[in-house]
Amino acid sequence: MSEEMFNVQFSEAEREALREALSDMKNPVNISVFVSDACRFCEATIYLVNVLRDESPEINGRKLINVEIYYNRRDDDIFEAYKIDRTPTITLVDGHVRYVGIPAGEEIKGLVETIIRISRDESGLRDEIIKALAEVDVPIRIETIVTPSCPYCPYAALLANMFAYENWKSGRRTIVSEVIEAYENVDIAEKYGVMTVPTIAINGEVEFIGVPYDDDLLSRVMDKVKRIKEAQRIKKGKEMLKRYVKEYLRRLEEE
Repeated sequence: MSEEMFNVQFSEAEREALREALSDMKNPVNISVFVSDACRFCEATIYLVNVLRDESPEINGRKLINVEIYYNRRDDDIFEAYKIDRTPTITLVDGHVRYVGIPAGEEIKGLVETIIRISRDESGLRDEIIKALAEVDVPIRIETIVTPSCPYCPYAALLANMFAYENWKSGRRTIVSEVIEAYENVDIAEKYGVMTVPTIAINGEVEFIGVPYDDDLLSRVMDKVKRIKEAQRIKKGKEMLKRYVKEYLRRLEEE
């Protein structure tokens, strides 16, 4: 792992380009950053989000990107509420979009585009996909494993982020998109046997290697929904049978 790929220092020209990109923002976006003392890239992550905030446009004297920074041990209640167990972690839309590990290199592009689309309330997804995502009412966790040098990873991450965003916007709020930096989270990469990035896992199972089409990602998500609901139906049936047998045995004892 080269330290250079995690460099997030911005030149004045790069800050100007960032400023121009973020000028497309329309509404405020809240970013929460979770850090700890024993964290290799936490300071760089704080620097990154502060640059994003500083280069974002203003409305009525207030930046459109608002940054909140939470520290492990000092803000344990917030860590617990958001179920944060790794640092650094960046969250948007109430924690339903997450970057686990610093979004350096190519991933900065995906993060910036995610912020802009949330700010403009424009996911870029087709109406039929948005409608389907609004019906997802069981827990779905999309993990996109990335590296800073991967040019295709931001597209996969952005797609997953927009799935979570549209579900969140509908009020269901059952889909979480996690963009996981592989070098900082080697255990997760090894768990999924990642050899190529991006790799996408849904509810703990690898579904894609590479960037999927939106239809294909939706199909896998809906397949997970179907399986979860079937498991819930079977569990409910077993519980009903158990109660019936218990009541039947009670009546026999009374007779």
